[in-house]
Amino acid sequence: MSKVIDFLTDPSKYRHWRVEYDGPVANLFMDVDEDGGLFEGYQLKLNSYDLGVDIELADIVQRMRFEHPEVKTVVMQSGKDRVFCAGANIRMLGGAAHSHKVNFCKFTNETRNTYEAAEEDSGQKYIAAVKGSCAGGGYELALACNYIMLTDDSTSSVSLPEVPLLGVLPGTGGLTRVTDKRKVRRDLADIFCSVEEGVKGKRAKQWKLVDEVIPNSKFDVTVQERAREFAQNSAKQDITEGIEIGPLDRKFGNDGSITYSTIEVTLDRAANKVTLMIKGPDDEAPNNMDEFKNQGDQAYLFRLARELDDAILHLRLNERKLGLWVFCSRGDPALFARHEQNLFDNKEHWLAREVLAYWKRVLKRIDVTSRSMVALIEHGSCFTGILAEILWSVDRTYMMEDEFEGDNRPIARITLTEANFGQFPMSNGLSRLQTRFLDDEQALDAAQKAIGLELEASESEELGLVTFILDEIDWEDEIRIFMEERSSFSPDAMTGMEANLRFAGPETMETRIFGRLTAWQNWIFNRPNAVGETGALQRYGSGLRGDFDMERV
Repeated sequence: MSKVIDFLTDPSKYRHWRVEYDGPVANLFMDVDEDGGLFEGYQLKLNSYDLGVDIELADIVQRMRFEHPEVKTVVMQSGKDRVFCAGANIRMLGGAAHSHKVNFCKFTNETRNTYEAAEEDSGQKYIAAVKGSCAGGGYELALACNYIMLTDDSTSSVSLPEVPLLGVLPGTGGLTRVTDKRKVRRDLADIFCSVEEGVKGKRAKQWKLVDEVIPNSKFDVTVQERAREFAQNSAKQDITEGIEIGPLDRKFGNDGSITYSTIEVTLDRAANKVTLMIKGPDDEAPNNMDEFKNQGDQAYLFRLARELDDAILHLRLNERKLGLWVFCSRGDPALFARHEQNLFDNKEHWLAREVLAYWKRVLKRIDVTSRSMVALIEHGSCFTGILAEILWSVDRTYMMEDEFEGDNRPIARITLTEANFGQFPMSNGLSRLQTRFLDDEQALDAAQKAIGLELEASESEELGLVTFILDEIDWEDEIRIFMEERSSFSPDAMTGMEANLRFAGPETMETRIFGRLTAWQNWIFNRPNAVGETGALQRYGSGLRGDFDMERV
């Protein structure tokens, strides 16, 4: 699967979803085009999905927040008879490269997390209205909703049949949400995940697999009543007008490099690395949120978040051999801080809240990216506030110390702001500085006392904000040696090591979801019992069960 996949879309291009807006309620219909797969060789029957279906869903969820802030309840439902969703398309999984499967699962995880958090972040509650079969990834779509309603008839059920049917696991958080979110008893979860046919009706409610079971004759009416009820009881303020999300300013070079309005992505294929140069703002910050809103999707901090998000997704899926990402920045730190401060001064404004919540999601996307990552704090950089969060998302940071001969750029500095102390929690529920300084309250307090100060290299090192500070004599050689060393290591070992080190501290449902994806799913999807010639994925639909090697390891 070498086709370049674009994560940008808009409603005029949707093939698999449609939305009907009705004031505070949005009805979201999954109606997958069987012939609309990203690749040849499979049909998306029974509302099964591939990455293209999820790209559309992610776009809808994003537009729901920014273009339709009036929405308080979203009803996710099927546009087809007798099936809610059959989950990830088995033919696609059976024929896809391993790397595509893992990237697919990671993106679907992130999309599920995004609308799962929409109630807390945006006051938008998602209801899953399940009629018909709701299996595997289809049930995982429902599990990520805030409330699940199931019709009580002979054909409607929920199931996670991956283990008995396919020899793999529910890869987008199914096992974790069943136990951690739905609080299903462990022995009942064991039964549920071991039967292909799933669970129906009252038993699904008794086992906590759904929240409500309604007779089929009353189902549609009750779903809409419940949606209106939730909207009426919502604490979300009434907002009449959002902002339109237009296309990105993005240009590809012949070598694969990408130029955005705020980011330059430069590829070095010989060294297996990519450099992301983030550019600070050129124009003065808006004075208030009215001015910010008038700028729409061109407001600097919103535009930068969108462009960085797109760059991350593109590089993850389409440039998999570029194993080292180098983050740099340039610009006026004080000007960047003024743009950021406008959002923090107006955190009660719906748009400021949405932009900050979006930045939380973008930074989390960096955290869980399976690449070696380093930040270079050079002279003229603007790692301030939100951008400084990148310094503690990556694996190492190197900072220029003192002046370099012939370099007229402003001396390298880091500026901490309130953005660095709780606004953007990682998947473990802690800020990046809390994660960095686990059980070291003194170091965290010292960093917090430095808010607003322009910290040069020695001060940044003393506060523990950087890995190394290097002067003009050592800078070039030390950076070169680090990059060459990193590129020489096994990428498999690097992925395992980095994923383990990035999430120090407490486990949460979210860290378990990504941990299981990185470890279990990554391993199981490589095993012959799943993907070998006689494995369950390859034999699916043939009438033959997988021929399993019964050795336990």
